[in-house]
Amino acid sequence: MRKQAGTTRKPAVRGSRTGRPIMALLDLLGRRWALRIMWELREGSLTSRALRTACDEASPTVMQTRLSELREAGLIELAQGDGYGLTELGKELNETFLPLHRFAERWSKQMTG
Repeated sequence: MRKQAGTTRKPAVRGSRTGRPIMALLDLLGRRWALRIMWELREGSLTSRALRTACDEASPTVMQTRLSELREAGLIELAQGDGYGLTELGKELNETFLPLHRFAERWSKQMTG
């Protein structure tokens, strides 16, 4: 079945030909430093310098690329004078990480204990 000319196409996503929303989100979050940035912003805004320090001195180029991508995705925003912070959508996403965080803590103790 051929696509008709002029139909809109979903953006290409690594590892997925369909561009389904879950694949697009996992692609974004799987990029270097993206999850770490989201996690570090969970308790409040950070300047780009403080965020870089929190992210183990990630390269400034990669950091700026990820910040731009996360802003474009509507997950973080640049607040005047406060640095970067989570948007409401970003806060909602971070809330979904909490059960995984609790599991990881239990798992880590099991692996080291």
